[in-house]
Amino acid sequence: MGEFKVHRVRFFNYVPSGIRCVAYNNQSNRLAVSRTDGTVEIYNLSANYFQEKFFPGHESRATEALCWAEGQRLFSAGLNGEILEYDLQALNIKYALDAFGGPIWSMTASPSGSQLLVGCEDGSVKLFELTPDKIQFARNFDRQKSRILSLSWHPAGTHIAAGSIDYVSVFDVKSGSIVRKMVLDRQHLGVTKSRCIVWGVAFLSDGTVISVDSVGKVQLWDSATGTLVKSHVIANADVQSIAVADQEDSFVVGTAEGTVFHFQLVPVTSSSSEKQWVRTKPFQHHTHDVRTVAHSPTALISGGTDTHLVIRPLMEKVEVKNYDAALRKITFPHRRLISCSKRRQLLLFQFAHHLELWRLGSTVATGKNGDTLPLSKNADHLLHLKTKGPENISCSCVSPCGSWIAYSTASRFFLYRVKYERDNISLQRVSKMPAFLRSALHILFSEDSTKLFVASNQGSLHIIHLLEGNFKHLHTFQPQSGTVEAMCLLAVSPDGNWLAASGTSAGVHVYDLNHLKLHCTVPAYNFPVTALAIAPNTNNLVIAHSDQQVFEFSIPDKQYTEWSRAVQKQGLHQLWLQRDTPITHISFHPKRPTHILLHDTYMFCLIDKSLPLPNDKTMLYNPLPPKNESDVFLRRTAHAFKISKIYKPLLFMDLLDERTLVAVERPLDDIIAQLPPPIKKKKFGT
Repeated sequence: MGEFKVHRVRFFNYVPSGIRCVAYNNQSNRLAVSRTDGTVEIYNLSANYFQEKFFPGHESRATEALCWAEGQRLFSAGLNGEILEYDLQALNIKYALDAFGGPIWSMTASPSGSQLLVGCEDGSVKLFELTPDKIQFARNFDRQKSRILSLSWHPAGTHIAAGSIDYVSVFDVKSGSIVRKMVLDRQHLGVTKSRCIVWGVAFLSDGTVISVDSVGKVQLWDSATGTLVKSHVIANADVQSIAVADQEDSFVVGTAEGTVFHFQLVPVTSSSSEKQWVRTKPFQHHTHDVRTVAHSPTALISGGTDTHLVIRPLMEKVEVKNYDAALRKITFPHRRLISCSKRRQLLLFQFAHHLELWRLGSTVATGKNGDTLPLSKNADHLLHLKTKGPENISCSCVSPCGSWIAYSTASRFFLYRVKYERDNISLQRVSKMPAFLRSALHILFSEDSTKLFVASNQGSLHIIHLLEGNFKHLHTFQPQSGTVEAMCLLAVSPDGNWLAASGTSAGVHVYDLNHLKLHCTVPAYNFPVTALAIAPNTNNLVIAHSDQQVFEFSIPDKQYTEWSRAVQKQGLHQLWLQRDTPITHISFHPKRPTHILLHDTYMFCLIDKSLPLPNDKTMLYNPLPPKNESDVFLRRTAHAFKISKIYKPLLFMDLLDERTLVAVERPLDDIIAQLPPPIKKKKFGT
């Protein structure tokens, strides 16, 4: 791999927002996740659980409910009383509609997907009809005395169950009136609580209503008679969420103690046709409240205050024992939050509502491999740039020369000129940005810092020429005819001649910046792109996909390179393909054209194209380089993939120069230390 001096950075004080809601779409096998800051993320479970889309958060949007309707339409609702629909192509919010019932606590789509139901603070249950472009209010159901915290449709669409404080109501959808009301017991282990909050309900096709509540109970009710059939006391704290499998043979619940319980419908005896619900498996993969759960055909999905999205496979449902059978914990976003100015050795850190600019420390000490060198000059926090308004930052970038900073929110674009005078730094905002630069999904500067490339959410790519404290619009590449696909990833060649752009699907377009036209389109691939970069000198485009495949495409020749064809012919190592985190960054060694550097959250890899590819019989991780000609075994096992797992979780790594690396880590213990304390549970012997 060679020797590098590594700046090991741990002062990126990033804390992900907690997970509030998840919604699974069985038709597209996608998972929508909303966080406490209003951010909504879309994960493609068929593409190795890759986070393919996201919508930045907003201070006034505290999302409390999330659901899919009519197959591919995504809606959310929250405490601001609005219902939002998301444009999954342009990656923006289509519209926001006030339900006029105060804060919205719950929402669900009808089994046919043509209607939406919301439960409000004022006790009202409101029905909305879906039209092709919007939703339209239809009518109110009978108003209740307290807020509606949970809702569930009967699979036939004839009745709904609504959870409130101290009771569960069953409504007739046609008339909108209550036909049953089940009052819950406030007692827990002999102690009477002041109230019983019904956090979740599920309506089964046989008429059974399952409720989960704040006294730690899972209760099954007969909706026809309003009687309690079975009660399970599973926690000393709130049971906050429930999700049922499509086949209705199992359901999952999450508690405030961080435990997820799996219930299954099993025969009473081996020879009996009668079945009963039995608590079969508890899982403790969270440290804090489990605020939401989902049940896919092959996995249990949960999320909560500890920010982890946990996907627990059901081994009896997984047919092929590959990486789909592994437990996954997704903590960090599958996009870059850090950019680097190599010339000035600066790092720009992106947070929800501010940016931080740091200058790396330096040392004059020397040492041998593995030594920690003392700093002669500490890292400097140069700039804290706070955004204006309630919107979260969606993307940001610092120029290679360090003299420009650009960032965008969902509706505004900002560009700043940075000036350095000895130990002082000054910032000048570039005013009067053009109207077409309202928002951006990705921002990138050219290698010489004279051009700015902006990918908008309407599929357009804008090229801006940067002048001293000003700018000039050079060109806009419009989206291909008939498409509004948003471009999420950009890569520019070091010589400034080529620009590669990847959209939300798997397509990659290459543009000629000299003639300002589309040069070619890389052949389509089934899995989305996670990272791409253009190599110096050769102008080869290296593309990483979510299934861990790596391609090299020659831009001048408009075809895959010989090395890329050899990789596809032999196939990558099985352990490489079984990795469960996507490659998020690719770079190149300035003096070694055969070297490709890339990383994911848990490893850093240097690919040497001059060495043979590893096969499944060779050791993938840490093959030692031969020290001399007599090391026959080491020479035989040496291969192209040099992998290091020293730095993790790894949010960013890049070459500053041919001998220096910068690695930005974010230890999970540091994140947990900044979270609110979990519920204290008594342990045996204490």
